[in-house]
This record gives sequence, C-alpha cells and structure tokens, in this order.
Amino acid sequence: MARYDTLVPLPGSEKSAPEGTQLKTLKSTDVFEVTVRVNRRQPIESLVTTEAPVAQPLTQNQYTTQFGGDPATLRTVEDYLHSQGLSTVLISAPRRSVIVRGTVDQFSTAFGVSLANYKAPDGTVFRGRSGPIQVPAELVDLIEGVFGLDDRPIATAHFQVLRKGSGGIADPRAVTTSFNPNQLAKIYNYPTGVTGKGQRIAIIELGGGFRQADITAYFKSLGLKAPVVKAVSVDGGVNSPSNANSADGEVMLDIEVAGAVAPGAQLIVYFAPNTDKGFLDAITTALHDTVNKPSVISISWGAAEKNWTPQSLTTFNQAFQGAAALGITVCAAAGDTGSGDGVGDGKAHVDFPASSPFVLACGGTNLKTNGNMITSETVWHVSNDSATGGGISDVFDLPDYQQKAGVPPSVNDGKRIGRGLPDVSAVADPSTGYNVRVDGQNLVIGGTSAVSPLMAGLVALLNQQRAKPVGFLNPVLYANPAVCRDITQGDNITVAGNKGYKAQPGWDAATGLGVVDGQKLAKAI
Repeated sequence: MARYDTLVPLPGSEKSAPEGTQLKTLKSTDVFEVTVRVNRRQPIESLVTTEAPVAQPLTQNQYTTQFGGDPATLRTVEDYLHSQGLSTVLISAPRRSVIVRGTVDQFSTAFGVSLANYKAPDGTVFRGRSGPIQVPAELVDLIEGVFGLDDRPIATAHFQVLRKGSGGIADPRAVTTSFNPNQLAKIYNYPTGVTGKGQRIAIIELGGGFRQADITAYFKSLGLKAPVVKAVSVDGGVNSPSNANSADGEVMLDIEVAGAVAPGAQLIVYFAPNTDKGFLDAITTALHDTVNKPSVISISWGAAEKNWTPQSLTTFNQAFQGAAALGITVCAAAGDTGSGDGVGDGKAHVDFPASSPFVLACGGTNLKTNGNMITSETVWHVSNDSATGGGISDVFDLPDYQQKAGVPPSVNDGKRIGRGLPDVSAVADPSTGYNVRVDGQNLVIGGTSAVSPLMAGLVALLNQQRAKPVGFLNPVLYANPAVCRDITQGDNITVAGNKGYKAQPGWDAATGLGVVDGQKLAKAI
C-alpha cells in the first residue's frame, strides 16, 4: 500500500464557518459516511456541449466505459481511505464515487479537517467544518470532490402553500382561481393521445414523504388512474410523511403534478438527506439507476449559488452534463424569492441547481383564465418572499444556446453576461396555484417547484410520443423560441435599488422564453 506523507488543500472545497453556536456534543467515535467523487476517465466536452443535444444518447455501459471513473483511480483512492481505517460502503464507476464509513477521528485525520456540531438559529443541529478539505498530494488531481464531512442543510423546497390572511392554510373552496394539473395540460396545449406510458419520472426529495391513501384519493378525484409511485432510499433517506405543514407538501405536489400530466408514467421518488452529499448521491443514483431507468428528473429543491462550495457546483454540473450524454432531461425550480433568492446581501442571486447550463430552469407566472382559455399571464411577484427566481449566474458562463437570446449583463455589476435563467415558465403563484392533497388535506400550493414536475410530465408525454427521449432540451427550445408564448408583463425585483429583472419581448430573466406550448414543442423536435 502506498504511503502518503503530505496533505494539500483540495481546490474548491473551502467552506465558511457555520452560522450558529458551536456545541461540544460531537464524539470522536461518532460514525458517519462520506462520498469521494473522482474525475472522469476522459473529458466529456467532446460529446456534450451547450450547442446542441447529443445526437445519439449513450447507454449506461457506454457512458461508464467512456466517462465514468477509471477503475484504477477508484482503487487508488479506496486504498488511501482504507489506509486511514475507513471501510468501503459502495464503489461505483458510473457514479465515479467511493462511499466510505468511519469515525470523526478517522475522517479528521484522513482529510485534515476539524469537525464539530453546531446549532443553527432555527434550532437545527448539524456537523460542520470551515476551511478546505485536504487530501494527499498524490491524489489531488484524481479527486473532484469530497462530500459529507459537513452535513449542514444545503437546500430548501421551492413550494408555497396558499394561506389565509391569518396565516392558516386556505380552504381551496374559498379560492377564486386554482388549477388541477391535468387542466393545466389542456390550457398549455400539451400533447393528447399519450399518457407517458413506458416512461419513468425521477423525483428528488430531501425530506418529507407521501401516503398511498392520499395518492389514491387525489387521482380518483381527478378521474384518473393513479400512477405507480415507488420510493428509493438514498443515504438512509426514507419516505417519512408527517403533516401538511412539512416537506410533505413538496413531495405530494411533485407526485400529483407529474402524475396528473403523465398518468401513464411511473414515478420514482429518491429520498435523501438534505445535505450536499445526500443531494449529490440522490442525483447520481437516479442518473445511473439501471433498474428504474428514469428518462427525466424533476428537482424542486435548491439554494442560491453563493451557498454552495465550488466543488459542489462543479460536481453537480458534471452530473447534469452526464445526464445530457445519457439522454435524460433534468428540470429544476428557479426559486421562490425573486431576484434576491433569499440571500439578503443587497445583490441579485440565482438558484442552483437550476443555474446549471445543462438543466431546464423553471420559473413562475400568475395565470388567469376563462374556462380553459388564458385571459392573462404575467410574472409571478406577490412580495419579496413570493416571486419567481431568475437572473444571471455568477458561476456559469453564457451557454452556446443563449448566445442569440439577448441575455443582459448582471444587474450586480452591469458587466457580467453569464448563464441566464429561467429557460421557461408556467403558473407558480399560490394565488393561482395547484389543487393538491397532502396528509388528508386538500390544499392550493404554488412555487416554482410546481413548474419542474409540470415540465417533467410534459417531457414524459413527448418521450412516449417520439418513442425516444427528448434528452437535453435547452438547445432545442432556444433554436425554436416560437414554441413558447412570451410573457411580457411584470418583474421579479426583490432587491433594494431595483436590482432584478423585468419581463420584456423575447427572452428575459423573469420568465425566460415564456410558457411552453406542448404541441408546438412536439412538432419542433
């Protein structure tokens, strides 16, 4: 076994000290797991760019052979981890991951970190660190990232329950405007004669759960056959329903929206802990699930780019680039607090993972109709904490497919023109929201997290209709902007000093290209 004498910082792994109070409750013998992700066997840019979809998606075996983790690299990394007394939980070439288990002392020594428990202002207790992770100098060029040493919560669910003025949950019967998801499929002209049969929609959840009784009752109320819903546990995350005020609202919204749009599709819900490791492992598990084989992934959780480490941004983005190679479409919510994305530092921010150039970023609107006819659709903006996310990425450069979209400079400096989001939008305002059932209660829920499963359901319909996957959809949309109905009224400005973005003709950083007409898109692809 090789000897490793010198530890060096792993680029991009630096974390700031956690907010909250440091506790003295972490024991040196406490046991947990860490995911070490290695670099690809070869760069993937020769196959996947932001210019066009992959002409012929790879099979899982082809992907692993060309762009997975090199077995020799995985063994070298595993040997080092074993030399530190850590034990292997899983080693995966397609996921480029070595997952190991060990104690606080063992991980502290192996990665040169100081760990402690912290209590956040909201009472959450988590294990945290600050500064960089360190790895042997001989391995620094082999490792893309190390996840799980710090398990602070990483993301929030982008859903909003419609509430009464007193703060209680609104009675759907008293709501003037709300929609069943299958009704929206008609309003937005989604393909008919297909149900998503044969497709599998992956849904990533970092908390909450579902009850089969709710699913059965909900779809019966819509006159639809309930879809098959399967839970997959990742890193110990489980289907754990509690009450309607919990993340159950997110889980049920995702299932009911995707299932009502594509009732013939099977829904695979990947439950994982709300940590960077849990989130990453859920995504890579779904991408390389050779049993369930999802063709589209819906993600309704996220956080401002500023809250992620560079290693997280890089490795998640690499995973989404891998999805494009495999012909898997990834949809993600653009955020629910407007141009500030909940940061509160006086600057505009965008939400990740929606800001990845390989993800379909889903923004929100306010929709009014007369029957199934649209009378008005504008940018969703009710207040500073109830508005569609959107803006210019501080991290990712302008992708090829947006070169002619007229993406403006960031309002932060008036100079940087980076990846713009959202790409598309649909109804998300809770006051014109979605009728759902959560833990025995009928609710109206909005948020951009409703738009992600709505689009995932549309993709499942298109995949069935075409008898092959749509895959990386963004270049197709930008090459055919007329498949979207432009939204030209409203703004998402929630930062002082007018820092945000207004709707305008063409693409804008409030609603993107606009609202997809499903049948027009079907013809374009």
